[in-house]
Amino acid sequence: MIILITGGARSGKSAHAERRALALPGAPHYIATAQAGDEEMAARIAAHRTRRGPGWQVAEVPLDLPGALEATDGVGPRLVDCLTLWLSNLMVADMNVREEAARLCAVAKRQVSPVVFVTNEVGMGIVPDNALARRFRDEAGWLNQEIAALADEVQLAVSGYLLRVK
Repeated sequence: MIILITGGARSGKSAHAERRALALPGAPHYIATAQAGDEEMAARIAAHRTRRGPGWQVAEVPLDLPGALEATDGVGPRLVDCLTLWLSNLMVADMNVREEAARLCAVAKRQVSPVVFVTNEVGMGIVPDNALARRFRDEAGWLNQEIAALADEVQLAVSGYLLRVK
């Protein structure tokens, strides 16, 4: 089972994804893609940890998300938070985003244990004013579409509420 929860910043998508993963059978695993590059991001990561509380197995995986899914398959539900931070990490590392996205999709299709993906919906705003930001928006949109096509469920978080898309 693949579940995709998307939405804008502070839409409630991560909290909903955590509750969804906890409702699935087995010990939950949290696969974090964020990196604490500065104090503000470290504080955000700490807030997520506090909100989740104990009981989660946590893996910090900024780049090899497909490998993390393969390594944790069969152990219970996995929550991946989030795809757009993973995409940013790939771009900063100058990795081939399309290749990595294809690899992620191939691995996701083979999963036995459920996976809940969190991602940002970045295509609803204005057109960014620079090429890098436009590339990020485009890559995120394509990645989200690919994962949504594989997903059994797609939900859109809006102002703390979920709308079922698929």
